[in-house]
Amino acid sequence: MNSIDAQRLATESYIASQEHEGWVALAKSYDDGCYFGGTLNRPALQELFQDIENGLVDCVVVYKIDRLSRSLIDFSKIVELFDKHQITFVSVTQSFNTSSSIGRLMLNVLLSFAQYEREFTDEHIRDKFTASKKKSM
Repeated sequence: MNSIDAQRLATESYIASQEHEGWVALAKSYDDGCYFGGTLNRPALQELFQDIENGLVDCVVVYKIDRLSRSLIDFSKIVELFDKHQITFVSVTQSFNTSSSIGRLMLNVLLSFAQYEREFTDEHIRDKFTASKKKSM
């Protein structure tokens, strides 16, 4: 079992725990295993957006919010789409409710840390690359 499988299992378990609310997991998943969360140009994510536009999805459940996006700007576009189509958004490992102002604040704080982590990793990789070039490696 890989990380994506484990995350899918966790989200399916969460959805099953909400069965009393009428929640049902789709057979279809929107996994972009080979793509980085720093961009919206991911095939499965674009397919999710299309299915939302077509009224096939009413709730998006993710393992962690940074699995959806690690960019505040991109995430604000996603939230705009969710709001437009009245999509409920749930993170299995991070408890928040986007229908309240405090929930939106919490979401933005979590996204700020996700973006920081992405930028820090990028800087770290660039620094290592530069150091290797200086050493003629």
